[in-house]
Amino acid sequence: MERNKYYVNIGSQEISVNHDGNNDIFTIYATEEEVVELRAFFDEIHNADERTFWRAHIPFRHYHNDESNAEFDDGIRMVFRRVYELGDEKTKEHIGSMGILENQDSTEGRRHL
Repeated sequence: MERNKYYVNIGSQEISVNHDGNNDIFTIYATEEEVVELRAFFDEIHNADERTFWRAHIPFRHYHNDESNAEFDDGIRMVFRRVYELGDEKTKEHIGSMGILENQDSTEGRRHL
């Protein structure tokens, strides 16, 4: 299957074939199936983010003891891992320098999106 160039902005959860504005934070080369998979990860992050919003209104539930927050954190790591795998050299260097993929094993057992 053919890989095409996509621009990814994780903050806005944007995946685009067109370079527009600041959507080029990360560049990946992916098949259509891989883009669908990445979009599904973004959807899971969005859903977990909504649940964390509602959890924030419950004062006796702490961040570190909340499943929605763990799902959101795991989802972000999953997206960064996938973007790293599909990314060009500049993307891999950028994500590698962030340190977000280090110590992945500590969260592997919690939940997979």
